[in-house]
Amino acid sequence: MIRHAALLLTATAGLALPACATAPAPAPVPSAAAAPITEAQQSFRARPVTDEVIYFVLPDRFANGDPGNDDGGYGPDKMASGYDPAGKGWYHGGDLKGLTEKLDYIQGMGVTAIWFAPIFKNKPVQGDASKPETLSAGYHGYWVTDFTQVDPHFGTNAEFKAFVDAAHARGMKVYMDIITNHTADVIHYAEGEYTYRSKGEYPYSTRGGVDGEPINPGFRGGSDGSADNWARLTSSDYAYTPKIAEAEKNFKVPAWLNDPIYYHNRGDSAWVGESSIYGDFAGLDDLFTEHPRVIEGMIDIFGGWIDEFGIDGFRIDTAKHVNPEFWQAFVPAIEARAKAAGIQNFHIFGEVYWSDPVQPLGAEIMAKSSLPYTLDFGFASAAQRVVGGESAPSLMANLLEQDAVYPGGQETAVGLPTFLGNHDMGRFSMFVREHAQGADADELLARTMLGHAMMFTLRGVPTVYYGDEQGFISDGNDQLARENMFPSRTPQYNDNDLLGTDATTAEANFDTAHPLYQLIAALSEVRLSSPALMRGHSIVRAFDHEGPGLLAVERHDPESGERVLTAFNTSNQSISRLVEVDYGATGVAALMGQCPVSLAARGSVRIDLPALGYAACTLLDEAD
Repeated sequence: MIRHAALLLTATAGLALPACATAPAPAPVPSAAAAPITEAQQSFRARPVTDEVIYFVLPDRFANGDPGNDDGGYGPDKMASGYDPAGKGWYHGGDLKGLTEKLDYIQGMGVTAIWFAPIFKNKPVQGDASKPETLSAGYHGYWVTDFTQVDPHFGTNAEFKAFVDAAHARGMKVYMDIITNHTADVIHYAEGEYTYRSKGEYPYSTRGGVDGEPINPGFRGGSDGSADNWARLTSSDYAYTPKIAEAEKNFKVPAWLNDPIYYHNRGDSAWVGESSIYGDFAGLDDLFTEHPRVIEGMIDIFGGWIDEFGIDGFRIDTAKHVNPEFWQAFVPAIEARAKAAGIQNFHIFGEVYWSDPVQPLGAEIMAKSSLPYTLDFGFASAAQRVVGGESAPSLMANLLEQDAVYPGGQETAVGLPTFLGNHDMGRFSMFVREHAQGADADELLARTMLGHAMMFTLRGVPTVYYGDEQGFISDGNDQLARENMFPSRTPQYNDNDLLGTDATTAEANFDTAHPLYQLIAALSEVRLSSPALMRGHSIVRAFDHEGPGLLAVERHDPESGERVLTAFNTSNQSISRLVEVDYGATGVAALMGQCPVSLAARGSVRIDLPALGYAACTLLDEAD
């Protein structure tokens, strides 16, 4: 159990995209039916990770294609099935069939890669039945019991294959959300306590503390990876005595996951110090990721999904709560598995959650663990504060200047998935509302549009959180930020005022005419047409440091030579400013928004932006 508990694009000058008021109509796309991948379509594999537009979705909250699987086959009892569409923390009925049927809608935004929350079989319900407030369901996918099967609430392995094949037939990549840190909460402790017990006070060499009975003779701790050393770890009751209910002793798949020896069993994480790595994540069973059997087992599990379904990337949950040595073995093995399956440019990015608008923690984890990329939480935090007007643009400028701290520097930074809000933090529009106190609905929409323009034209791989394109605005984080796209019966969602529409979440929200949907489609088109916006390094050219104002960043792609100047106005007043650009530029052309028709002088352009406006201007050289 868990022990812790309508503004159109034309309404405001400068908000629209290049000289046009609305996005061009999406090109026709094939039907969602699975089809063999042709040689021509196989070219999507050649796209580098930088050249994507990612859409992140929780399958349970997106589209209900098969009402027959709403209870997962567990029957009508909510405590058995976890199904309660009126409860914000329970299954609502979305599934893989529904997701597949909505590929037209998703691709219409210019999305090239779909990342979805885990779809592995979960423990349907966790919590303390005597404390109803602690109860909720595994609709989010992070309480895995069977790593080899799709959860029956979402469908079957065959339906998952149909989804992947349908996405691939369109040239869209598929990223799975995976978990290696923990499983569902099955292991309890006979002592009835769950406070974290440290390795110093409860070493592996004695039972129940330093004065206890000697156990595990000759075991030299988790830093010795030899088979001989791990063969000496035979008792798992060094800190607590693991206890598993009879009905759950063979609950997990693969079968090796049922042995308590493969778990740390030290109590709940306190989120700091050694407990951050060795403690149970909110009570979930924390895997002994130093153990060679665990490393081998996780490589086999997730390598199998690559082999069978041709997955294109992994987002790794709770990556910072796993010892670095695990990733040093796991990442190269998975990359080799993908290459053997003919999958180029396999995208691996870890979740390293932090709330400060700085880069060092993500960079530190990458350097220690050899993770190729992490989700850029620093970008999200900076965008929320800068676009909301609470912080000056210098905050984002400083963040971009820190790209040098990543392994590989700016070359790595361009592959970091960037986002504005998510299922854990809350939605971007909510943060904008908090930071831009007193703003009316039109201003909130304008600022939300400005944030998306930043995400699509500054460095990194833009990642749209499902529902943001329909103006969803959460009441908080976690469960309060996981609204339904199909008609909702959840009171906490249905009382929200959405941006850019009179609709509510009580009705279906797949409106391709919504101003944010149209904006994202147009931004995708601009981004995917420009090597500098996809892969360009960042040169911060100008920023205001006292109050809202101007941020100007030049993007330069070394391979193509293309240069694009991006500019954003976070204030409620228009701005006219001379900004330095590369001296090799001899002209300027509008890529998006209001750009000058010529240079002000060699090495300088005048940027004129309306309130909350933005622009992207191609810098031409003599060859152009």
